[in-house]
Amino acid sequence: MEHHFVYIWEFEVPAAMDAEFQRHYGPGGSWAALFRRDPAYIETILLADASTPGHYLTIDRWQSERAYRSFRERFAQQYEALDKVCERLTRRESSLGSFFEVVSNPAA
Repeated sequence: MEHHFVYIWEFEVPAAMDAEFQRHYGPGGSWAALFRRDPAYIETILLADASTPGHYLTIDRWQSERAYRSFRERFAQQYEALDKVCERLTRRESSLGSFFEVVSNPAA
């Protein structure tokens, strides 16, 4: 059984780009709209740092790593085009990693 696959990105966003960044990277934004073209996509969560303005995390959830990799192959051109449009919105971005959700087993 595969566990849900999650990847997390960190962003530093200039104040002037904050609203547009949220429009593209939020759960109803451009990235999520692209991801929703694949039935294995689950959700995007956008977190804004409570103490540091312009500091954000995105958490993208997929049914499996295999499904995510397949999406990236099939939608590579669209992904790259959107990435190019959005690169001006951030001062810095970095991947914090890829993860599998831990599924607890209450019977264990």
